[in-house]
Amino acid sequence: MIKQTILTLFILFGFSNKINAQFGFSHEVGIIAGPVAFQSDYGERYDLKTNSGNTGLGIGIIHYLNFSYKAECNCFTPETYFNDHFKLRSELSYNKTKLEHFGEWVEPNKTSLGADQLRAMKGSTAVTNIGMQLEYFPWSIRDFTARIGSLGPFVSLGAQFSYYDAEAYSTMGTLGTPLTTFPKYLIPTDDRPYGFSTEGGTVWSVVSSMGTRYKLTPLRDLMIDLRFQYYFSNWVDGLNPNPALYKENKANDWLVWLNVGYIYYLQ
Repeated sequence: MIKQTILTLFILFGFSNKINAQFGFSHEVGIIAGPVAFQSDYGERYDLKTNSGNTGLGIGIIHYLNFSYKAECNCFTPETYFNDHFKLRSELSYNKTKLEHFGEWVEPNKTSLGADQLRAMKGSTAVTNIGMQLEYFPWSIRDFTARIGSLGPFVSLGAQFSYYDAEAYSTMGTLGTPLTTFPKYLIPTDDRPYGFSTEGGTVWSVVSSMGTRYKLTPLRDLMIDLRFQYYFSNWVDGLNPNPALYKENKANDWLVWLNVGYIYYLQ
């Protein structure tokens, strides 16, 4: 999978370079990092402790095609609305989150075997993402580029292809027996023998974000970005109780990622 990810990354950057060679656009590169809140089948839905407890960290490298500027001649491209308000972003990122159950059913006053089983169930998921987003800047990119200290707010929409590596275990012993596993996770689903899994896999996702850049120097920007990422699978976290029986767990996995970035303009 690592080889496939690296190959895909080279294809993306090769595609960007081909566009640059043909049309003369400029490039930007950067790094991003920040906390991730993973929304999964661990914990109680809409519970504050679940949202704040199942968090991890994400990091990534990003590349932009800047349509408004030609690095080869140190000049702006012909002024069009698209060139002055859009950038194409490609990305390779990684995030990992430790997961456990929070909420009403694992409160200390719950003393049943089921409560003990839920408290003992732990997990994690590590996700490698690669993909593209089209970023829209409502204010002029040319004006932002020309003024140190200016802000450049943006919104984006795109898609990513991901490889996930999920883990599920219990401190009471091996999962898959009535002694260690909460009943709903023992019931088979359409494609797995249990409602939990430690298998990795691949999945597509849709990504949307909003944020802003800050012009630090002529060739350097700072960025803050709040991302929503929705996966087209309910197995990314390693849990998927049979959705025909447990409607509260039928939603696919998703995350919110707040990241800070540093971007450098190549010339």
